[in-house]
Amino acid sequence: MAVVRPVLLVIGLLLATLAIAEMLPVVYDLSAGNPDWIAFALSATFTFFVGIALVTANWGAEKALSIQQAFVLTVGAWVALTVFGAIPFVLSSLQLSFADAVFEAMSAITTTGATVISGLDKQPPGILIWRALLQWLGGLGVIVMAIAVLPMLKVGGMHLFRVEAFDTAGKILPRATQISGSLTIIYAAITLACGIAYVLAGMPAFDATVHAMTTVATGGMSSRDASIGYYDSAAIEFVSIVFMIIGSLPFLLYVRALRGRPLLLVQDSQVRWFFGFVFVFTLLAWMSQATGGHEVGALELRDAMFSVVSIMTGTGYVTVDYSAWSTFAVALFFCITFIGGCSGSTSCGIKVFRFQVLFESIKHTSATYLYPNRVFIPRYNGRRIPADVMRSVGNFFFAFFASFVLIAIALSLQGLDAVTALSATATAMANVGPGLGEVVGPAGNFAPLPDGAKWLLTFAMLLGRLEVFTVLALLVPSFWLR
Repeated sequence: MAVVRPVLLVIGLLLATLAIAEMLPVVYDLSAGNPDWIAFALSATFTFFVGIALVTANWGAEKALSIQQAFVLTVGAWVALTVFGAIPFVLSSLQLSFADAVFEAMSAITTTGATVISGLDKQPPGILIWRALLQWLGGLGVIVMAIAVLPMLKVGGMHLFRVEAFDTAGKILPRATQISGSLTIIYAAITLACGIAYVLAGMPAFDATVHAMTTVATGGMSSRDASIGYYDSAAIEFVSIVFMIIGSLPFLLYVRALRGRPLLLVQDSQVRWFFGFVFVFTLLAWMSQATGGHEVGALELRDAMFSVVSIMTGTGYVTVDYSAWSTFAVALFFCITFIGGCSGSTSCGIKVFRFQVLFESIKHTSATYLYPNRVFIPRYNGRRIPADVMRSVGNFFFAFFASFVLIAIALSLQGLDAVTALSATATAMANVGPGLGEVVGPAGNFAPLPDGAKWLLTFAMLLGRLEVFTVLALLVPSFWLR
């Protein structure tokens, strides 16, 4: 029991925090005279009771975590927050089934943005703000996890970002505590700036609050069925593009910029690659409209840029149905789905740095074959890339796409057509939100899928958000051997 006490202590603290956060939708529903405030109040009371019980029972537990405990804590925290975050969806006027509620909560907490809820324009404010709040909290959790936990666990090459001063597993929790304070302040400040910018661009205050939280978290859950396209505003789309990009850059660079090193934002190679991807894919998306017989003017360029940034960062906002542009556009956006943003951001997907490492690995191997007597050193940001990082990144690519194929096959066995199965798996594992096709595409949602498919996609969202190996490690029997 002593082995799991630190894990249960932290999960208890997180559940208590989640319960306090539920007071926000209570206030919104009370002010609107909506009876759903009772559902949120009951859920908050139960969640707080469970959280405090876990904290009380495990108070005084050893704060140092072993590698095994860190894996369990990472997965356990995400699952616990999802299950308890789903309770309001079941108790509210939505009366979602347990499968739908868990799917919606997992989509929110992993900042995926896929939804089973339709008629968002007519939903009570509590539900809308709760979805946004879950995404906002999930985005903050992703940043802390990427900076403080995953480098220590050496997941998928993340140890490339390890800070030597914290190079022991026992310092995972203290490190997370130290880092989360300054990151939370920066994260909240950026969110506030985003909300103000949306209001100045003409968005109503409530919608601006919802969209600010889901934009910076690169989550994409909107208060409108038509998403950002509802407003048909160039100013609002520009604000959205800017803050989606801000949310997709490494947050540690913001910390260092505030400490007097702002040039790191332009010197970091991952950031430069990110903007390079955005530029190239925006041009390709713009030209893809011409191959489908559409005009290609300034408006189409705006649509292309917005769609590329939204899908690549994993936000998932939509302004147009890009799948109707051309077959080339469909293939292009399917590929963009996997890329993601920078490590240490709220963004998702494979991450830009892994493509950099893969490129360096391919270049190194090719050069070695061509010039066997010369020494070539693969580098990232001017530093030598350790061999174990290149192996980890290669293993990550294999595990990611092997999982993608298996889940897509399993979805096809549920009766889904090929396009829906492939795109739903891609958008779930890459935590993007909208897929392709009539069912899960930009104009649809995930409600029509059978419950079996929703459970598979719920697992896929968790798998993708926690960098694959964090979850797969728990499924290996030898992991549990002392």
